[in-house]
Amino acid sequence: MKITLLYGHKTNRGPVFIGQSSDGRFHPMWRDESLGSYHNVIGAIEDVAGGHTFTPSDGTDLGSLGISSDPSDWVHAKELM
Repeated sequence: MKITLLYGHKTNRGPVFIGQSSDGRFHPMWRDESLGSYHNVIGAIEDVAGGHTFTPSDGTDLGSLGISSDPSDWVHAKELM
């Protein structure tokens, strides 16, 4: 499944992204790994900020990285690539 990165948030361990798949679902992305599938971008942002997604395979605790749950704090993904 192809996921297009839309938004990103910088952390001290690298950027976290929100992408959208061809079926319209939104995916929190950490190091090219989808951490869940959401109906809307706000739900994806809130869950990744709170660390309430699937655990990344590298064991990173996303809830400890200071990711903002405010969509206005996120930037276009291209700015972080």
